[in-house]
Amino acid sequence: MGSVSQRRILVSMNSIDNSLAKDAANAAADAAEAVIKSYQLNNDWTISYKSDDSPVTEVDVACEKAIQDVLVKTFPNVAFYGEETGRHDAHSGDSDAVWLIDPIDGTKSFIRQMRYYSTQIALETDGELVLGVSNAPAYGERLVAVADSSATPTLSGTHEPGVWLNGQPVQVRPITELSEAFLSTGNLTRLARNSHRWQALADIVQSVRRVRGYGDFCHYHQLCAGQTDLIIESDVNILDIAALTVGVRAAGGVITDLEGGAINQHTTSVLAAATQQLHTEVLERFN
Repeated sequence: MGSVSQRRILVSMNSIDNSLAKDAANAAADAAEAVIKSYQLNNDWTISYKSDDSPVTEVDVACEKAIQDVLVKTFPNVAFYGEETGRHDAHSGDSDAVWLIDPIDGTKSFIRQMRYYSTQIALETDGELVLGVSNAPAYGERLVAVADSSATPTLSGTHEPGVWLNGQPVQVRPITELSEAFLSTGNLTRLARNSHRWQALADIVQSVRRVRGYGDFCHYHQLCAGQTDLIIESDVNILDIAALTVGVRAAGGVITDLEGGAINQHTTSVLAAATQQLHTEVLERFN
């Protein structure tokens, strides 16, 4: 997906070249994909479990190292926050930028040899998500998104906002009526514990045109491409959705948590919609 300049890029609080960052993120996704394929070729890896009983394989860890090697080499002054190895400070303390990484989002699917896993790479500067790459090698899709630099002045360089799916520009479908919307749900465990919200979801399900549960990266890619119009899930973390958040916004959609709050490093739920009208109606039903 393109080469990365071999020179080390010095990052200050107000200067990251978005073109170089996009190239680096794509190169990191390529590196992770190569690691995944090498393990799949041998079909042999270990599985362990974290304190929350979620699985982690040696492939996850190897992917994260491959991603980190690419990104830190190119941007030594950007911090790194990975699902498996945690937060690593930048080589210099003068940057408010951080890479947000989930090397294999959907590890349970990966273990069962399902296609619904992906590598998630996002860049955040001064608290704003400005770049995202969502690569799903088994599914055959890569979403690349760059935020509007006029709205995120810390991302400098070539002005190239937008979102691309497999190299083609995409955008949401301008659906404003719930009765015309395609809904996809993800994890709903926490939502199901709230009787009001569970009933609200039941009402929404009866109001939309179509309901499916694609989950993970898949329904976000669909939303960006105009195939799905509404996403609801209640059990996520920022590393799952950071890159996808950039994609939804760049494609013209709206994404918050289920309270209507901005997506940030404490986010645990998602309400994403193709249009503001659709988002507002669903948000009111939940709250």
